[in-house]
Amino acid sequence: MSAPIIDVIIPAFNEQEAVGLVVGDIPKGLVRHIVVVNNASSDKTSEMARAAGAIVVDQPMRGYGNACLKGIAQVASHEPPPDIVAFIDADNSDNPEQMTEVVAPIVEGRADFVIGSRALGHRDAGSMMPQQIFGNWIATRLLKLFYGVKYTDLGPFRAVRWEALQAMGMRDRTFGWTVEMQLKAAKQGLRIVEVPVDYRKRIGFSKISGTVKGSVLAGWKIITTIIKYR
Repeated sequence: MSAPIIDVIIPAFNEQEAVGLVVGDIPKGLVRHIVVVNNASSDKTSEMARAAGAIVVDQPMRGYGNACLKGIAQVASHEPPPDIVAFIDADNSDNPEQMTEVVAPIVEGRADFVIGSRALGHRDAGSMMPQQIFGNWIATRLLKLFYGVKYTDLGPFRAVRWEALQAMGMRDRTFGWTVEMQLKAAKQGLRIVEVPVDYRKRIGFSKISGTVKGSVLAGWKIITTIIKYR
């Protein structure tokens, strides 16, 4: 069998210091296209991503989900469409070199959807704020309670079969994106696998967990999203 076609989507908002490193460290022989979605950045995110070899598309409407949806639209225009789509953040907190490990369960035919779990992997001290750890703990337990699926993390580093992603009909435009994908994977009975991934201190300042307001809004959106689709 020929190797599957893998495209990568990277949502990015003011990540000029990190995005080029992320693009550059993704194993090039593994993936076809790397799509960076410039989510209304006011810095040189676009220029740095393009210089590193990424396809850059603009999404002027802020929001993590908005950026991911724009990336999916871009990937859908590729001919032929990909077999697998991977997502990774632009802040260099995840290790892009572990992309091979994240997509492996799908490539090997063992999974439809893979989460790179920071809880199962190595986390550098200070890489996750206490509110992130606590929020993940609550969210994963609510997912088990409402949907009967056991997750250890809502990590942004993930991969999914293209057909499964299309069937999900993703809608969330802000902080609820990751949990929406995970609960829909459960509702659709997808084969779900978690793999350990390393997590390090991000480059730059977090727009969500770095502020009390951002953390509260993100937490509330995640909880309401879990309840909404029950």
